[in-house]
Amino acid sequence: MPRHDRPRQPSASRARIASAAARLMAEDGVADFGLAKRKAARQLGLSGSIPLPDNAEVEAALRAHHELYQGEEHPARLRHLRSVALEVMELLHDFHPYLTGPVLEGVVGRYAGIDLLLFAESAKEVEIYLLNRRILFEHADFSSERAEAVLQLLLDDEEIKLTILAPALERAAFRGRDGRLRQRARIEAVRSLLLETGENPALAANGDEAR
Repeated sequence: MPRHDRPRQPSASRARIASAAARLMAEDGVADFGLAKRKAARQLGLSGSIPLPDNAEVEAALRAHHELYQGEEHPARLRHLRSVALEVMELLHDFHPYLTGPVLEGVVGRYAGIDLLLFAESAKEVEIYLLNRRILFEHADFSSERAEAVLQLLLDDEEIKLTILAPALERAAFRGRDGRLRQRARIEAVRSLLLETGENPALAANGDEAR
């Protein structure tokens, strides 16, 4: 095979950083990929100019870490988080909720939170809905120009982030900081995920696209 046709292999330093970053995310509660990679590089004593692994490399290392060190704990944790996510999504059904982030992608650490996207005419509409149900929440800082607001709340001791967007953006594509398309799933898709992993078999499985 010609050299230029060979798939790119991560260097030894990239692999070391990816592995260390995965450990930080799985064990220490670091949720941001960029922060985990930079902190891992510093812990390894590597130069600040060294190329960092991309998020896909860290995700692969994170999956390997879960299989090696959290073989029984991780699947149970993932099912629990998806179950809590579904409960909140059903509560907020009127705002077209989508699950996104690590809980959907299956790469949660011990301290991972739940990320939901909501689509509403205004953030105030969601806030009033929560207040009427005596659900406490806080406003969180956010950098996305698309978001109307970001709210944080606790349910079953799990942190849930609600990113509120305009209805016109429901069909828009969202990308992460690394440029990759962010996956998202509607209520029916999350139900199907739980059925596939044996959680709450009484739920009705209505197929839905995860996007």
